[in-house]
Amino acid sequence: MAKKDQTTDAVRAKDREKWMARFQVRLAMQPGVDRAVVLQAVKEVTTHCADTGELPRTAFGDPDACAVQVAARLVPADRAARGRRHNAMVDALDTLNRAGDVAGL
Repeated sequence: MAKKDQTTDAVRAKDREKWMARFQVRLAMQPGVDRAVVLQAVKEVTTHCADTGELPRTAFGDPDACAVQVAARLVPADRAARGRRHNAMVDALDTLNRAGDVAGL
């Protein structure tokens, strides 16, 4: 294989890895997403890219937007709503803790 091909392959591999890493993190941050959802989504993306030869960015676009769409498709609405409520409570408690730290409590 020519050096240029190796360089191109390395760039494609790095782009694929970066896209997948960002996609997984953003997906895991979505309300109601658990490990099973992340694994299913990664399998779907990996299979599609293996079958078509496309890079994830080419096939699915921005990893952040893709994560939101996948979560909406794979997470039941009631579980996502519970996740949003839980996140809101955690954020409120965190805000109270920081306010107490500032006040010296």
